[in-house]
Amino acid sequence: MLLGKVIGTIWATKKYSTLTSYKMQFVQPLNGKLEKTGEPIIAIDTIGAGPGEIIYYITASEAVIPMDVDMAPVDASIVGIVDYINLDH
Repeated sequence: MLLGKVIGTIWATKKYSTLTSYKMQFVQPLNGKLEKTGEPIIAIDTIGAGPGEIIYYITASEAVIPMDVDMAPVDASIVGIVDYINLDH
């Protein structure tokens, strides 16, 4: 799983049929110190996250697992909202 921050919501008037009931979020990948890493990605929201929230997400073929369909053209899915991060040094 990877950390990210929802930085926006993507609206699409037409989607592939298996994505019809899912919201698409624009996610900035983060490291453990909540610093930006890489370019923003589009992720399917399976839990109801919103802009400004720190989330964790999965990628690749596993991204379709939290969805209620067998196959979907998805590269990333949001699967949790982070409440707290404790970094002991």
